[in-house]
Amino acid sequence: MTTKSSRRGTGSAEARARASVVEAARAMSRQGLSPGRSGNVSRRWKAGMLITPTGMTYDAMRAADIVFVGANGEVGDKRRKPSSEWRFHAAAYSARPDAGAVVHTHSLHATVLACAQRAIPAFHYMVAVAGGADIPLVPYATFGSAELAAHIAKGLKDRNACLLANHGLIAIGPTLDEALELATEVEVLAEQYCKVLTLGEPKILPADEMARVLERFKSYGQKAQG
Repeated sequence: MTTKSSRRGTGSAEARARASVVEAARAMSRQGLSPGRSGNVSRRWKAGMLITPTGMTYDAMRAADIVFVGANGEVGDKRRKPSSEWRFHAAAYSARPDAGAVVHTHSLHATVLACAQRAIPAFHYMVAVAGGADIPLVPYATFGSAELAAHIAKGLKDRNACLLANHGLIAIGPTLDEALELATEVEVLAEQYCKVLTLGEPKILPADEMARVLERFKSYGQKAQG
């Protein structure tokens, strides 16, 4: 039997989850990662996700505007339409059961590289922050399409971030904070790579060195000691 208090507790948890999506979306905007109304943010919730609505400014957005989209694409509340990119958010969660949040940006330098259709190679060891020896570029497809969602699912299979050709950047993480932090780090790497390219082709770190870096990253920072 469901009590009134348990229903209130569930509602309160969902309200906090919705508020966290708004907070992350506003932080993304404040940091200049997505100008205007571009970009979108979601977090996994129950059997689906909570995602930013389409076409709303981040300053105007409230927790009640965040849209629940179920696993099969059903929208729980028709008051707002979900982001036009909800399909690739859903594809990301399906491809990566460990992902708790998705951040999609049109940040300047990541988008410049995406429009040049250039992945980010191992010009710097910190490229490993995205989970591999490079930050890949997934092929172009129309925004909001099932085709783009399929490309992104493939690109995130063994990476936590990738560039979207002629579009922008996607980053995932266990939490909204971690997904947003990764999106920020990738944008910094993209800016560095763009500037290195003005000096000529960069010297790329060899595969064996990147393998060592990736192994070290497993125990980097304040991770639990064994």
